Amino acid sequence: MPDLPKKTQPGLEISAEFASNRVPLTLLSRRFFMLRIDNLTYRIGPRVLLDQTSVVISPGHRVGLVGRNGTGKTTLLKLITGELDPDGGGTETPSRWRIGVSTQEAPSGPQSLIDTVLSADTEMARLQAEAETATDAHRISEIHTRLADKHAHTAPSRAARILAGLGFNDEAQQKPCDDFSGGWRMRVALASLLFTEPDLLLLDEPTNHLDLEACVWLEDYLKRYSGTVLLVSHDRGLLNRVVGEILHLENSELKLYQGGYDRFEATRRMQLELNAKARAKQDVQRAHIQKFVERFRYKATKAKQAQSRMKMLERMEPIPENREEGSVTFAFPDPTVLAPPLYTAEDVDVGYDGTVILNKVSFRLDNDDRIALLGANGNGKSTLMKLLAGRLKPMAGRISKSGKLRIGYFAQHQAEELDMAATPLIEMSRKRPRDLDQQWRSQLGRFGFSQDRADTKVENLSGGEKARLLFALMTCDKPHIVLLDEPTNHLDVSARQALVQAINAFEGAVVIVSHDPHIIAMTADRFWLVDDGGVTTYDGDLDDYRALLLGRRRGSQGKGSDEPGGKNGGVKGPNKKQLRQAAAEKRQAMSDGRKRLAKIETTVHRLERERSDLQRAMADPKLYEGPGGDLDALQKKLGRINKDLKAAEDDWATAQEEWDRESEAVEGA
Repeated sequence: MPDLPKKTQPGLEISAEFASNRVPLTLLSRRFFMLRIDNLTYRIGPRVLLDQTSVVISPGHRVGLVGRNGTGKTTLLKLITGELDPDGGGTETPSRWRIGVSTQEAPSGPQSLIDTVLSADTEMARLQAEAETATDAHRISEIHTRLADKHAHTAPSRAARILAGLGFNDEAQQKPCDDFSGGWRMRVALASLLFTEPDLLLLDEPTNHLDLEACVWLEDYLKRYSGTVLLVSHDRGLLNRVVGEILHLENSELKLYQGGYDRFEATRRMQLELNAKARAKQDVQRAHIQKFVERFRYKATKAKQAQSRMKMLERMEPIPENREEGSVTFAFPDPTVLAPPLYTAEDVDVGYDGTVILNKVSFRLDNDDRIALLGANGNGKSTLMKLLAGRLKPMAGRISKSGKLRIGYFAQHQAEELDMAATPLIEMSRKRPRDLDQQWRSQLGRFGFSQDRADTKVENLSGGEKARLLFALMTCDKPHIVLLDEPTNHLDVSARQALVQAINAFEGAVVIVSHDPHIIAMTADRFWLVDDGGVTTYDGDLDDYRALLLGRRRGSQGKGSDEPGGKNGGVKGPNKKQLRQAAAEKRQAMSDGRKRLAKIETTVHRLERERSDLQRAMADPKLYEGPGGDLDALQKKLGRINKDLKAAEDDWATAQEEWDRESEAVEGA
């Protein structure tokens, strides 16, 4: 652990008082804690993003910063770096620590990638330049001592390893930045940041420009990082495997939870339930006291007691209501049924401008397929998606598909094709000119657009709302095949979960490319590996693929225990590939059970929403002023919904038991 600054609160020493926790935290934090946020307040106009919130993060800890889109996570990072000035309170870090933060600006210019990364350590570059011209022996000694401390002799190899991990081979590392697209240059920016090894590493959605392969490398790198990390991410798997604490930003307040994202979610859910019970108990107590006061406040014999209870009410600290933001729901409309197969390709070559990217590709898609594409960026995953979408024509081979087949295609770059001056309603009307206003709004409502947001200009929508608009436009024709090319960028955790539910409840086929392993694990039944100019079936699961990638990076490819002469040499029996094949077959057999479970979950959620709507309607006092028939109708409808909900919950319990048994069988394979 690097040394903390020596200048601290005068007279503060490690002692028995520290061991017994009698020294004030405000004093200890100045010396013993890495990052201190103290009564931080920040406003944008009338909106308060942070309201007198405080938290302390210990050195060497890896912390995930989470919260709904728009709550102020990026703003908090800018306050920590000093890019923004707070309206109250502040942040404090030890004076010797270097802070590094991810940037949205991609490097450019004629400099090679390796030189761009090396130049990111400005102190080392300055010392190396000075070493070539210095003449004073004492200064030369100081320079070389400092360069040795910074391990300058290993700098080129360290920079090369980081670039390789992010997807740049030796040849690419020697090319100038200007030869690469914006997305690839953003990887260079990340490589430059990691190369500097700051004491406090602030990362804001670092996986947005990465593929799954680079994400696996980054995850492994961060788990071994010796400094302190504050990571903004909506990638549930990354937050589970990398960080040890979750910092939650909600309702302008920061709260630190122990563990990864799953543990945070479970802890928070428990706290919300306890808070709701305590608030309900307090409401009953308040009502009881208020009733006593109203009854006896004007009676002389009870007036004193009534006054006492009124003061009790004033002193009673109200338990705040949980102000949960509205959840986002997705719903892909089910297509009409077509006879299988939906799509077949036989020995197809596809590419650009006469250059073949993928050759001799053969596959088929059926109605219930859930397929994830694996392979590094540049290997042809997007090319295959464009072939399926009809945006690229085959250069050779044969494609067969139904004349009635409809395909929906989602890609992040499509957001740039939206009319910024239009509204979601206008965009939908252009896509479906023959539909009525109610049909347009209904389709937008499937993806969380209220009436107000449907009438908001696209330029004023958030990144997540633009993504949801693309989903709404993509599925408005009820496609039989849905193609999703990196669909999770700009979606927060709850929106990603809604996307998982929509995919699992969809009646058609899905082909997905994503750097989010959680999305793939929750939706895909099969994997296609796009590599070396072809497309092949991958029989393993994501854990196998992660191990394969890390093995390649660490030089262990080809040293499996089932090789001749390996640890199992001469022992007959199923090898790893055969075991993975068996597991893949079992997972395929689970497909129907998973879909049944997803449909039942969708039904339960719908019935719960309908019940809540009815209960709110029945709580309206105006209902009891009108004819009694309206109330009777609502009560009968509520009874039917309760009955249907109970049956759906019973079905869900049965399906869940079956799913658990099948999952255990697959895990044991």
